[in-house]
Amino acid sequence: MAKKQRKPKNSFFQFLNDNSIKVILGVVASSSFAIAFGQEKISQWVSLSSSSDSACLNQFYRDVPPYLMKDSLKKDSYSLCFNGFNVGYSGVSKTPLWVAEALTPARLSQKIPREDNFHEEDRVSAKHRATLADYRGSGYDRGHMAPNADMPNKAAQSDSFSLANMVPQAPKNNQQVWRELEEATRAIVTKQKQDVYVVTGPVFAGKKLKTIGNGVIVPTAVYKAVYMPKTGAIGAYYAPNDNSLKVRIVSVCYLEEQLGINLFPQLTEEQKRNTYKLPLTGNAVKANQKIEYSNWDAESQCAEEVSEENLQALQREFKSSGSGSSTSSATGGAIDNATQDAIVKQLIDALLQYILQLLK
Repeated sequence: MAKKQRKPKNSFFQFLNDNSIKVILGVVASSSFAIAFGQEKISQWVSLSSSSDSACLNQFYRDVPPYLMKDSLKKDSYSLCFNGFNVGYSGVSKTPLWVAEALTPARLSQKIPREDNFHEEDRVSAKHRATLADYRGSGYDRGHMAPNADMPNKAAQSDSFSLANMVPQAPKNNQQVWRELEEATRAIVTKQKQDVYVVTGPVFAGKKLKTIGNGVIVPTAVYKAVYMPKTGAIGAYYAPNDNSLKVRIVSVCYLEEQLGINLFPQLTEEQKRNTYKLPLTGNAVKANQKIEYSNWDAESQCAEEVSEENLQALQREFKSSGSGSSTSSATGGAIDNATQDAIVKQLIDALLQYILQLLK
C-alpha cells in the first residue's frame, strides 16, 4: 500500500517564520513610504531650500549642511565656507569631520593647472589649528578631502590647500586608491552629464587613535558619500587609512551610524538605505551606462531626522562665515514638479528593491 504523502507546509507561513524580522522592517518601510507621499511631507523635506543669496550654501544638497548628531563632535567645531567647498572642522581632531562639494559639468569643464599652496587656516584658533610642522616627517600625506582637481578657479584651488581641508593620509591610500575614487566621481559628472553632491571626510574608530605633531589625530579610515539627484544613485566609498589599497562600497546609513553625522539631512531614510555599484575608477564610468543598483541596507542605523530649527541655525552659521553673505534665516520655497517627481520615483524604487530582496 502506497504511503500517504505528507501535506507540504504552507510556504507563506514558512516565509513569515523564517523572515519575521525582515517582514517587520518591510512593514515599517512600507508605512513610512505611504506617509511620505503626501504633498505636505514632500514640501517639508525641501522646505529649507531657498537660500539663493548665499553661494556658500550651494555646495550642499538643497542648501542643507551635514549635521553633527553627537554633542562630543560639536566641541570646538567650526563651520567654514570656502570657494568651491565647505568644511565642518573639529578643533579636537584638528581635521575636518566632513567636507561638502557640489560637482557639476560646468564646474568641472574648467581645467586649472595645479599650484601647491599648503597653508594653515587662520580662521581657526591657534590651539585648534593643524600646522605645516605637524605633518613634517610624520610619514603621512596632507590628504585633500575636497581635491584640487575639483576646483573651478584659482581662488578655489588656493582654498583647497588649507590644512582645514586635510587629514593625515597613508601615502598609498592618498596617491592611488583615493586618487582613483576622486577620478571616478569626476567621471560620473563629466561623462554622464549629471550633478553629484559629495561629502568626504575621516573616520575615527576605536579608543586608541594615533596622532602626529601637536595632536593631529590620524583617521582609521576615509569616506566619500555621493548622491546623484538626476538618477537617484547613492552610496559611499569607505577605505581604511593604510597602504592596503582596500576599498568597499557601503550605504550612507552605514556611514552615518559609524560617524554620528547626518550626511544628507534632506534625503529620506529610504533613500539613504539604497546602495549602488559605484565605479572604482574613471575608466569604469561609461557615458550611456547607468550605475547599477546593488542592495538595500536594512541593518544599519540611519541618523535621526534633524529639526528644521536646528538646520536653519546651521545654515546661518555657514551663511555668516561666507564673504559678504546674508545672515537672514532660510525660508522654504516651492518645490518644482520635476524634483517632486524625482523624489517620488526614488522612494518607489527603494521600496520595490527592498521587497525584491525579501523575496529572494
